[in-house]
Amino acid sequence: MIMRNIIKILAVAFFVLASQTAYGQWNEEALKLAQVMEKVSRFYVDTIDESAVVERTIVQMLHELDPHSSYLSKEELEALNEQLEGEFEGIGVSFNILEDTIYIVRAISGGPSERVGITAGDRIVRVEGEIVAGTGITTRDVQRLLKGPKGTRVKVSVKRRNNKELLEFSITRDKIPVYSLDASYMVNDRIGYLKLARFSHTTIDEFEKALKSLKEQGMEDLIIDLSGNGGGWLPVAVELADHLLSGNKEIVSTEGSRVPNRKYQARKSGLFEEGNLVIMIDGSSASASEIVSGAVQDWDRGVIVGRRSFGKGLVQQPFMLTDGSLIRLTVARYYTPTGRLIQKSYENGYEEYALDLINRYNKGELSNSDSIVFPPSQQYRTLTLNRTVYGGGGIMPDYFVPMDTTVYSNYYRSLINLGIFNQFVLQYVDNHRAELLNTYPDFESFSKSYEPSGSELDQLISFATGEELEFSEEDWNISKSQITMLFKSYVARDLWGMDQFFEVYNKSDEVFNKAVEILENPSMLHQKLAKVD
Repeated sequence: MIMRNIIKILAVAFFVLASQTAYGQWNEEALKLAQVMEKVSRFYVDTIDESAVVERTIVQMLHELDPHSSYLSKEELEALNEQLEGEFEGIGVSFNILEDTIYIVRAISGGPSERVGITAGDRIVRVEGEIVAGTGITTRDVQRLLKGPKGTRVKVSVKRRNNKELLEFSITRDKIPVYSLDASYMVNDRIGYLKLARFSHTTIDEFEKALKSLKEQGMEDLIIDLSGNGGGWLPVAVELADHLLSGNKEIVSTEGSRVPNRKYQARKSGLFEEGNLVIMIDGSSASASEIVSGAVQDWDRGVIVGRRSFGKGLVQQPFMLTDGSLIRLTVARYYTPTGRLIQKSYENGYEEYALDLINRYNKGELSNSDSIVFPPSQQYRTLTLNRTVYGGGGIMPDYFVPMDTTVYSNYYRSLINLGIFNQFVLQYVDNHRAELLNTYPDFESFSKSYEPSGSELDQLISFATGEELEFSEEDWNISKSQITMLFKSYVARDLWGMDQFFEVYNKSDEVFNKAVEILENPSMLHQKLAKVD
């Protein structure tokens, strides 16, 4: 029975991988691999887990095709659906098991892992002191170790690229909300701000509700923050872009050799087809984020500000397998309305592809736009004003804003990564909640008047020392302004919510400040949205 299931799975895998071969040929190749598996199962010197071998084989086959074709076991698929459809209690990460290691794909926005500093690309190697890397760990094992009741804690040791030492995190489990919208508020009496974390089945409802609320508060101009937004569902991106583009303008097209080419167009009257628009992006803005920002840029509907986006222009289609697992297979590429392919190159293999953001940093691309060179073949003209825009790997913003790393020190990173900062602020707010709310009965008074005192910062330092984090005066002086701002942001979050967190935090975000500056100075907006003869 086990071997029959293996043969079925491998046959399906080879079916979807077949490109130019005839029906009989791919069937022969699938049978050939199934025969190998049968011989291994019957005659190999040691007992093996056939299911695990098959899963690793499928993962590796898909991994060789492109960076985004992937396999989800039944358990992984259930976990993914859980994240998209409801809520659960755990540490709040999306993960894959890659090379026998728990690989963090994303820390869910606002969740426990993000709050302590877990980031995409981290690899969990120990849980509660137990080694979990290189042990044949399964998705079910990961869920058993990391999920748990709200309020319980779990300690994980993380390997982060370019860090020699393991990073230690203590994470307090919580209910993980599955929201797309991180924040929504009025910047001033005219400018509204929306931050989207992902494009999921709730995105449009959340977006429409927030947009209507902002309009009721007098919003005329809008900032949509897609920084850090890794994407999601293509139809959701199309529907959101439809709210921003008038008429029947093309939003995105997809082209694949084995599936029909498609063009997606605006079809309805949107909620924000007029009014000045700025979209914020960075190197982690990908996929659906690039569809929206690319369409807005190509039609000269608004200004893109920030740093070059990730460059994911591959479309995946899900295929269910017989055991309840699933593969997400790349079937097409997507193009912006001007014909730009946003997908960056992956010809040099997965490792080089995964290092792209680090390579951008090393080349100076995050601090200097002149370091980004586009060949003439990747220059395109926008469809309304004939401006020059660029393809060849991500959306290049109209206004480039360099990354400021001068405020980050090792002491600051340790405060965040070890969860010390978050733990202290949570305790501080719990101990002083009544006092704080008595002094600042609403967020407006808090925002205007509250600043962490020297005594409060000293308490933070003492708490960190008690957690065995050695104090560095030099590092403290480097990061004091950042620590002070983040202290206020965290207090606002714990007293009111994520809207208020971002309302404080954004004041130190240079990309956000540039977006506000553009909208407050129409000449800056019109300078970029100017017709080229």
